[in-house]
Amino acid sequence: MKFIRSLSVAALMVFLLINLAGNSGCANIIPPTGGPKDTIPPKLITASPRDSAVNFNGKSITFNFDEYVDLDNPLQNVLISPTPKINPVIERHLRTVTIRLKDTLRPHTTYFFDFGRTIRDVNEGNILKNFSYVFSTGPYIDSLSFSGNVIVAETGKPDSTLIVMLHSNLDDSAVINDRPRYVTRVDTAGRFTFHFLAQGIYNVYALKDEGGSKRYLSKSTLFAFNNKPVEIGQVSQPVTLYAYAEETKKAAKTNSGNNKKEEKEKRLVVADNLQSNKLDLLSNLELQFQEKLKNYDSTKIHFKDGSFNNIASYQLIKDTTGKKLTLATKWLPDSPYSLILEKDFAEDSSGRKLLKADTINFRAMKESDYGEVKLRFTNLDLSRNPVLEFVQKNEVTFAYPLTSRQFSRKLFVPGDYDLRILYDDNKNGVWDPGDFFGKHKQPEKVEEVIIPMRNKKRVFTVKANWENDFDFAL
Repeated sequence: MKFIRSLSVAALMVFLLINLAGNSGCANIIPPTGGPKDTIPPKLITASPRDSAVNFNGKSITFNFDEYVDLDNPLQNVLISPTPKINPVIERHLRTVTIRLKDTLRPHTTYFFDFGRTIRDVNEGNILKNFSYVFSTGPYIDSLSFSGNVIVAETGKPDSTLIVMLHSNLDDSAVINDRPRYVTRVDTAGRFTFHFLAQGIYNVYALKDEGGSKRYLSKSTLFAFNNKPVEIGQVSQPVTLYAYAEETKKAAKTNSGNNKKEEKEKRLVVADNLQSNKLDLLSNLELQFQEKLKNYDSTKIHFKDGSFNNIASYQLIKDTTGKKLTLATKWLPDSPYSLILEKDFAEDSSGRKLLKADTINFRAMKESDYGEVKLRFTNLDLSRNPVLEFVQKNEVTFAYPLTSRQFSRKLFVPGDYDLRILYDDNKNGVWDPGDFFGKHKQPEKVEEVIIPMRNKKRVFTVKANWENDFDFAL
């Protein structure tokens, strides 16, 4: 015992392990656990100069944190107001973040740095959210604010990737040629707030700034504008901006393996719109071709019923692209059909024909495969030409102009849908974007129909062979 008391704590642990091994034949040494996972973001210890400093005339700013930090694309993610002509250099070293100013600072001006989600710790990537810093080159900090929200006009939803800009140059061309005076972010609910503003009159814009230029350079970019300039003073009314893309982005052409295979195909390939050899009662049969048809002979297309009798009452229509033939008739529910295409019924622009006659066998769906839909909308403004949109995967699947506050369809394709109301200003049945330059025309508005949560999905579910009846308050 006297020997054991003279041992250090570490030596005592070794002594006990050796004795345990000797008694049991072996010892299982379990390494210590690492403890709970670090979930705490970096904490600011000091800032030099201090936050909200006045009469600033330096060239650098230094932040010291309580742990090693990393930066996520600061050139893109750090918003600075007023926007500098020359971006500063923002870099980190161990526990320090340094801003090196490259632009000449304006006199008597408040500068605001919004880091957003740029700063995080090195080990676990914990983000220091909404970190910001402000200083003034004059004797006081500007204290005015301005807020509002941004909605994507086509969907009625917010988009947190947008930024909002204030321009003191009130010419329309400023949104192309100049950087904004002030810039801020949109949150996940579509809200935005400017802080530390100077009094003045500004044009308000929103933009999806993918390139970091903070300029409206492409009509395929989401963009929004307020109808008139706002005056920032002691009391400034909030605004709502409706973002739109005037043109859709054109998909890049690719030479995939499938395309090469199609180029080598020597026969005419006919695709259709059947699903598991079944045709939607509410649709027509469509035949689709890779290239434009040079000619086709309708007498070599034979449409037959389940008893293989000829059907005479149908229409065969070629669309304007020449790549689609549509067969329209009155379909009998749960009935079989056959479409026989003779070998030389058609020839495309590359001279390709069928190698042999082809038969397409299919069946029209049952009425019980559909659901009945009855919807009622309270507070719906019929004077705004509302159109009810059923949306799947962000695409409008069905659209119906509403002339009353009730909508009903006996046969409706089952599935999960988002519902929207398009206010169709020009009554053409589709959403139209805005036009800023010269016209200052706002986009048509779309309102989300809020659907109560069902089965953890906020969607409107149409069930087959079921009366889907619901009331909505707009």
